[in-house]
Amino acid sequence: MTADRPTSPLPGESPAERADRNFSELLQGFRVAVTGVQVLFAFLLTVPFSSGFARAADTNRWLFYVALVSAAIASMFFIAPVAQHRILFRRGQKELLVRRANVYGLIGTLALAVSMTSATLMVLNYLFDGILPLVTGAGAALLAAWLWFVEPFLQRINAHDHPVGPPRTDDPDDDTPAH
Repeated sequence: MTADRPTSPLPGESPAERADRNFSELLQGFRVAVTGVQVLFAFLLTVPFSSGFARAADTNRWLFYVALVSAAIASMFFIAPVAQHRILFRRGQKELLVRRANVYGLIGTLALAVSMTSATLMVLNYLFDGILPLVTGAGAALLAAWLWFVEPFLQRINAHDHPVGPPRTDDPDDDTPAH
């Protein structure tokens, strides 16, 4: 959701137009995440072929496994709405696609956070001994959790306590409790 394009219906917007707009907005957001996932995934795919990987400790091999698999999972969840849209094109399923894409986006974002955290931890664990890699990895995980999940969730809760404008009864996505 952007400040200039609310999720509530625009004046004169039909449900089909609203679904199209919401789907387009979701895909625009996915483009940012997919680029990051693709770069990380490409990097991870090259790691086992580097000369130093053969000497990697078991811990780093497991971190690599987690990073690679979670990057693959993130890619799949971010790409799924586009593939499903192609299959369901002109079948009157856009609302379903919007809801599903939203869930897939959350799962993909979680998988991306896991991949970024484990990849960071793997590299730092290779470079440094001691607690620094764990502290940094935990910090990265907490920062991703805060920025991508906790802060918006708290804002969502706060928005329910202080809705902007009167509650809408004609908006199926508006889950503000009626007063």
